[in-house]
Amino acid sequence: MSKDGSAGFFTTRLEDLVSWGRKNSMWPLPYGTSCCGIEMMATLCSDYDMARFGAEAVRFSPRQADLLIVAGIINLKMAPVLRTVYDQMSDPKWVMSFGACASSGGIFNVYSVLQGIDTMIPVDVYIPGCPPAPEGVIHGLMRLQEKIAQGDTHSQRRIAASRGIQPASVQSTAAGSA
Repeated sequence: MSKDGSAGFFTTRLEDLVSWGRKNSMWPLPYGTSCCGIEMMATLCSDYDMARFGAEAVRFSPRQADLLIVAGIINLKMAPVLRTVYDQMSDPKWVMSFGACASSGGIFNVYSVLQGIDTMIPVDVYIPGCPPAPEGVIHGLMRLQEKIAQGDTHSQRRIAASRGIQPASVQSTAAGSA
């Protein structure tokens, strides 16, 4: 106890503490091509500073990363490799689709370009633009942090389902309707 008689501790749920730690310490694995790759690099530089969101530890090994940033054109030959990288990442893991080409194939509606990374792996956040501005990337990162804190990402819902637990978003909806 402190001198004024107030308690020097706080209580919380372990799930909330773990979610807080996860949302504030994401380790991204970048996959950047073309112009989106350059914009992703600009976002990681000091002018926009993704470090203040806990995403400065860029990892190039799927075993060390928990956020896959897919930025730019995905050729059909590279899609299975990206799927393997995603499968090698530890749970919970998140995916950010960065730009029009990664999200929908962009202007490249040809046989050699994948028409959206979500046809291969589940995507948690889409960042629109061609290429998106760094401010849009920061907004997408903050939106992903909100989803992680709420337990509303693909990976967190899959883990909860495997344990037989309702995801937090379903619990809050059920509590609100009761």
